[in-house]
Amino acid sequence: MFDNLSDRLDSAFKNLKGEGKLTEINVATSIKEIRRALVSADVNYKIAKEFTDKVRDEALGSKNVLSSVSPGQLMVKIVQDELIELMGGQSVGINIKAKPGIVLVSGLQGSGKTTFSAKLAHFLKTKKQKRPLLVACDVYRPAAIDQLTVLAEQIGVGIYSEIENKSPVSIAQNAIDHAKKNSFDVVIVDTAGRLAVDEEMMTEIENIKTGIQPTETLFVVDSMTGQDAVNTAKAFNDQINFDGVVLTKLDGDTRGGAALSIKYTVGKPIKFVSMGEKMDTLDVFYPERMSQRILGMGDITSLVEKAQEQFDEKEAERLHKKIKKNKFDFNDFLSQLNHIKKMGNIKDLIGMIPGMGKMTKNLDIDNDSFKKVEAIILSMTPKERTSPELLNGSRKKRIALGSGNTIMEVNQFIRQFDQMKKMMHTMSKGGGMMPPNMKGRR
Repeated sequence: MFDNLSDRLDSAFKNLKGEGKLTEINVATSIKEIRRALVSADVNYKIAKEFTDKVRDEALGSKNVLSSVSPGQLMVKIVQDELIELMGGQSVGINIKAKPGIVLVSGLQGSGKTTFSAKLAHFLKTKKQKRPLLVACDVYRPAAIDQLTVLAEQIGVGIYSEIENKSPVSIAQNAIDHAKKNSFDVVIVDTAGRLAVDEEMMTEIENIKTGIQPTETLFVVDSMTGQDAVNTAKAFNDQINFDGVVLTKLDGDTRGGAALSIKYTVGKPIKFVSMGEKMDTLDVFYPERMSQRILGMGDITSLVEKAQEQFDEKEAERLHKKIKKNKFDFNDFLSQLNHIKKMGNIKDLIGMIPGMGKMTKNLDIDNDSFKKVEAIILSMTPKERTSPELLNGSRKKRIALGSGNTIMEVNQFIRQFDQMKKMMHTMSKGGGMMPPNMKGRR
């Protein structure tokens, strides 16, 4: 995500390396590179120029301030502040306070509306403790209703559809009545898309909005379409005046133009970003965190939040006691591995650590990297997993055959496990590791 933009911005900042202070000449050189980077990322030239003009003015106004800060660091800070402002300044939540809250989902065909609708339902159910109802109002696309039904069953939420009814307005209205009678907190209405903006589609989505009076109208856009996505968003907003934008497919080969331009163009905030097909890959959009990722600073806050979602205090306390007694075993290791995998794509997680994104950019890292380790552990007997000291030569040979690895690979993993176990035990004795509930209580 944004790899090319990040590289080009980094190159622009390097022009200031070794410079004693910001001057009109070196600022002008960096500004030119930053503008090229933005245009290359499919940001409209007018927006790119206005952005870099602000950066230039701020840089030249700051050139005699903060003498302890290098010119490169100062320029990064100025660009970060302007990026945050360009993308909306702060995160904006969705309005679902009514009983029920009604969310109307709009967008072009293929933008990911149906998948997003299910992801939103999962998000509201698991993170906001809501009881959402998904409503299938795409009466044109073959299997659209079936797709939403399958997703609803997958995440365990309610689904409302009418096979014979071809009026999206009446389906949505009937669904809201159903939600009120059955105590659903939120109604999420998935609507039909078209291959292009046309009068029929606009009239239909406008009629649905008038008929159900949603508390929140969201426009879903495929971020891989770049500036075209921004133009489409403007056309939709002119017609239905939506409340916010959802960017999908951010894990694809996106250049970032939509994320950087859409708030400026339509004046509506980006509320969610979506990556991948899994139901738990929907995140609230935070302009500050996104700017940090674009500038290669990582995103520790999001990484910590993802970790907190997977690890509970009781489990952490139990694990801490085992580590302190030097009883950490292969079952514990496998359990932690599964928690990490649930947090998301491993390479994306590593990229959230400051400085690690560039180091791993060209490395092929994914969740399949753990399969070899998992196969080795699962080829052990229950007794071997809890008592690693039992692993002698014959047992290792059997494990190698069972896991499809060589004895050398099994030995290497066991050696690495032993080193990690000793390190964790040493840290726990020295106070370097504390369970989450003990942090800050010294």
